[in-house]
Amino acid sequence: MFTVSVLDVEKVALIFKEMASCVVLPGEDGEFSVLDFHQAIVSSLGEGVIKIDEKHSIPIKKGIARMEGSEVAILVER
Repeated sequence: MFTVSVLDVEKVALIFKEMASCVVLPGEDGEFSVLDFHQAIVSSLGEGVIKIDEKHSIPIKKGIARMEGSEVAILVER
């Protein structure tokens, strides 16, 4: 499991922070998943929905995600 943090850059607010085992992100070239022990990555995100453990859905216009160690940090515009 890893920590997922989603921040709204327009409101400068943390909108989600929780432990998860899978995050599906709307990449600019299609959806991709981030799982536990994923290699470090930085990716821009397109319009779509962030899905966290099939429990939470966060619609976004665009954003950027960074996975490093045991944390996924996602900055979004909604």
